[in-house]
Amino acid sequence: MISPLSKLFGLFSRDIAMDLGTANTVVAVRGQGIVINEPSVVAVDKRNGRVLAVGADAKEMVGRTPAHIVAVRPLRDGVISDFDVTHAMISEFIKKVHERTILPVSPRIVIGIPGGVTEVERIAVRDAALSAGAREVHLIEQPMAAAIGAGLPVTESVGSMVVDIGGGTTEIAVISMGGIVVNNSIRIAGDELDEAIIDYARQRYNLLIGPRMAERVKVQIGSAYPLEDEMTMEIRGRNLITGLPEAVTVTSIEIREAISGPVGAIVEATRAAIDQTPPELVADLMENGIALAGGGALLKGLAQRLTDETRMRVYVADDPLSCVVRGCAHALERPDLLKQVQAPPHRPVTPH
Repeated sequence: MISPLSKLFGLFSRDIAMDLGTANTVVAVRGQGIVINEPSVVAVDKRNGRVLAVGADAKEMVGRTPAHIVAVRPLRDGVISDFDVTHAMISEFIKKVHERTILPVSPRIVIGIPGGVTEVERIAVRDAALSAGAREVHLIEQPMAAAIGAGLPVTESVGSMVVDIGGGTTEIAVISMGGIVVNNSIRIAGDELDEAIIDYARQRYNLLIGPRMAERVKVQIGSAYPLEDEMTMEIRGRNLITGLPEAVTVTSIEIREAISGPVGAIVEATRAAIDQTPPELVADLMENGIALAGGGALLKGLAQRLTDETRMRVYVADDPLSCVVRGCAHALERPDLLKQVQAPPHRPVTPH
């Protein structure tokens, strides 16, 4: 529980933690906790390139705007696909934080970035944060931040493993003594689960459904392991033959079959990471288990499926959706930890 004194300190805080995710961007302020959790979406006017809205406001525009206004996701499959739009998005989120503080002071910022980004992309993220008013920027790879947020002993000489399933990528890391020993990243995650459900509805029922409906199906009845009580759900879309609206009822068994491909890929990537892990660290993993983080960790039965496949205990971290931003925030409070775990170059970047 945050004390009144901590809340007061947070109003003047110069420390911001940001999880720059493919699906959502989460921002926390020291002393206040999470203050922003919005989609990583930017609405852009194609005629002049002007940014019209960012985050939840931009997502609300999807499908409701003229053709010249498009909703862009600047991070796709764990990499930055549009530097300018990413710059605008980061800047807007930092400005929103400034609006909620008493004094618009220059903050220190720790940003969790996808593990697969290039040095050029890292520089772009730093520059975006600096131009938005940051006085100091540190970057942490998301699997490391997720492990810290999940409470794993990342700086000790013991092996820890985290499977961070986001929107665009699944990042699997084995960590010891503040460094990533094994890092396996695949571009299969929550978005691919949604696409698999859309494909199934089209092929099985000639029904065209949108990404939002697919996500609702995944969240409500999606599973990676047989459920004690299987469920049903009505899905609505457009019949591809008649062109008219239609609703059909699907079962959790059907959806489990629909997403079996992406789920199987995540399982195989996890097993491959274990296979690459030194034997001494494997012994630690057998004792301590494997933590699941990210939105994909909430898929019903996934922990049980991975437990069966890896023969190790797999568990869902507390509040898996916020693991990365909590890890970044924790690193902000401990300069020694931040220096040890931040992505190279291992030094803060400050404006000239």
